[in-house]
This record gives sequence, structure tokens and C-alpha cells, in this order.
Amino acid sequence: MSASTFRMYRAIPGAALKDSDTKNGALLFPSLTTTVPKELVHRASIAEVMLTDWMRVSDDHFTIDAQWPRAHSFFTAVDGCHDPLIVAETIRQAGILLAHAEFSVPLDHQFLMWDLAVTVDPANLRVASTPSSVSLEIFCKDIKYRRNELAGFHYDVVIRLDDQIAATGGATFSCASGKVYERLRGDRREKLQRQLPLTAPTAPQDVGRVSPMDVVLSPIGEPNRWQLRLDTRHPVLFDHPVDHVPGMVLLEAARQAAVEALGHSLPIAITSEFQRYVELDAPCVIEVCRVAGTHADGGGSVLVTGRQYDETVFRSTVTMAPTPA
Repeated sequence: MSASTFRMYRAIPGAALKDSDTKNGALLFPSLTTTVPKELVHRASIAEVMLTDWMRVSDDHFTIDAQWPRAHSFFTAVDGCHDPLIVAETIRQAGILLAHAEFSVPLDHQFLMWDLAVTVDPANLRVASTPSSVSLEIFCKDIKYRRNELAGFHYDVVIRLDDQIAATGGATFSCASGKVYERLRGDRREKLQRQLPLTAPTAPQDVGRVSPMDVVLSPIGEPNRWQLRLDTRHPVLFDHPVDHVPGMVLLEAARQAAVEALGHSLPIAITSEFQRYVELDAPCVIEVCRVAGTHADGGGSVLVTGRQYDETVFRSTVTMAPTPA
């Protein structure tokens, strides 16, 4: 796909005419909205696609439009605000979209996220009476190529809702062809056949959840430590079959561990680094410790660490908003 924008160009009876393309003889209806192709953001379900449009401003500067629903089956509102993890998912999708649509990465290439950060302003993240149309301004840097193909880049994101800055963030990823990925992952097909059995969830109310199926932590009888709970049937966290634990599952584990430690479920900042693939066939232990400066009102920060095979696989610093009065 080589176009720098994704728009509806069909004449539809009853739709208000906004513009015309005399060169191509087409009627343009830019007020009509649809999601970008799900393949461009690595989603199997159209319902999980947040992005609706994009445009190139310069070689490293882009704008992307997105929409957040008023209610989502997994990214549920917190204290009347959109879930900060839907912001993180939107940032994740934005990088993959640009890689495919603007940097010509083939659809069969694999992506590895090295870090992802998001900071939100709850006052500008309120759920309204209609779905929220948001705009992303994206600046790419450290763009790397290998044999004239994109190898990865870092991107910084500013997200606006109703012309107010609702969130900022960024991420770094690398991408590889199917053959390179096969060499990196080796016996991944065998590992898919020996996934761990599903473990019992921690009490949902202790980690800011309502349904046990949305809990990604299992108790192991030790304070501030859990086993990562992997339900590969989960329709959002495991939207499609994968050979390792998705980064969004790790972010959710960090959020749930922070809720357990600090007693409040609205994260206002999450900064995560992913050092290694987290495998599906071995236990991953999640540990949380408070960061100096945590407040008694429920605000403050925690460091969440994931370890597998006695090695650190990811770290996440989560800062929670103070508990509302």
C-alpha cells in the first residue's frame, strides 16, 4: 500500500458531498470514517483496530487519526477516563501502521518492541457521550535500514483529544523478515505445542478487574510476587496466535501489580523496557517493589520486573494517580 492517506472515495447516496477529485473522476467524502486495514496494525479483529486515517507531513513527521469507544470489553474506563492502556495500544498500532504503509515493510515481517512509554493527563482523557476522536502527531527518529529495508526506528507521540493534549509517549521497535525471525526463534513451533496450563487468577478486585478472565497474575504464596497468567484464548490480549507473550500482556501485568501494591487503578505513566522474548512454555515471575516517594494516598510509583529462566525479561515503572477523595 503506497498511499499516504486512507480515505473513503466512494459515492454514497445520502452523504453530503465535501470535495471532488477531477483528475480521477471521483467524489470525495472525507467526513466518512472507517478503520485502517487490520493487517496494517497486526490485529485479527476489526473491532480491535483503533486507527482510522494517517497522513505524511514530512519524511519523519506524520499525523494519525484514531477513535476510542466509550466502552471496551477489556480497556475499561477508570474513574471516568479512557483506560491508559488503550492509549498504549494506540501508540503500538501507530508504529506498525507507519512501518508498513510509509516505510514499505512487507506484511509478513515480524516486529520486536524494545520499549514503550505513555503518560496521560486524566483531566483531558475523560470519556464523553460519544466515542472519542483523537489525533496523533508522530515524529520518527533513529531510523535504521538494513540492505535498503527498514530495520526499525523510535517514534515520539503527542495525542490530542478535543484539541487538548491527553497523552504523550513513544516506542522503539525493530523488524525482521520471516526467514530472519525463524533463525532468531528456532524451535518456536515446538514451544507452541507445550504451553503452560492455565493457572488460577488472583482475585479480580485486588488488581482492578471485574472478570477473572481479564486477570493476568496468579498467586504463588509470596508477597508482591505472582506468576504471569497466560490465557491464550483471551480475545483481546491474544487477538491471534503468537509464539511469545505479547507486550500488551506484560503492560497489563505491570498495571495489575501496581494496583495490588498501591491500591488504585488509574496509572498516569507507564515506562516499559522489553529485554527478551517472554516464552509461553515456562513460568514468568512478576515482582513489584515500591519506588521511594510513594504516597500514603495511593499515588506514587512502583517498579515491576518480569523474570523467566532466572533472567530479567522486562521492567516497567508504573506511576499511579492519587486515590480520589
